[in-house]
Amino acid sequence: QVQLVESGGGLVQAGGSLRLSCAASGSIFSIDAMGWYRQAPGKQRELVARITSGASTNYADSVKGRFTISRDNAENTVYLQMNSLKPEDTAVYYCNARIYPYYSDYPGNYWGQGTQVTVSS
Repeated sequence: QVQLVESGGGLVQAGGSLRLSCAASGSIFSIDAMGWYRQAPGKQRELVARITSGASTNYADSVKGRFTISRDNAENTVYLQMNSLKPEDTAVYYCNARIYPYYSDYPGNYWGQGTQVTVSS
């Protein structure tokens, strides 16, 4: 079994900062790309940021220059530092990872349970 557990969401005023964390655990052989997605009410889930095992990153245009994704491979953890938050950043944020488990030759696409981020104006 593989699990992703997120933490760090909450309520913040516009212009503030939050740091999200997502720890992967279980029967993990290796982790490929990790990323953060978000889904606002009535909208589709969208990619926020992604980081490969080699630390290459890409970001949604709406968060470039404000959000930073990073990872700790030794801890199987991915982070999302969110600065200069705006009300339009309000959403449920989901962690995602492409993981090779010990019990399979094929990678799986795993999701966390989601953490709420609310930015007040």
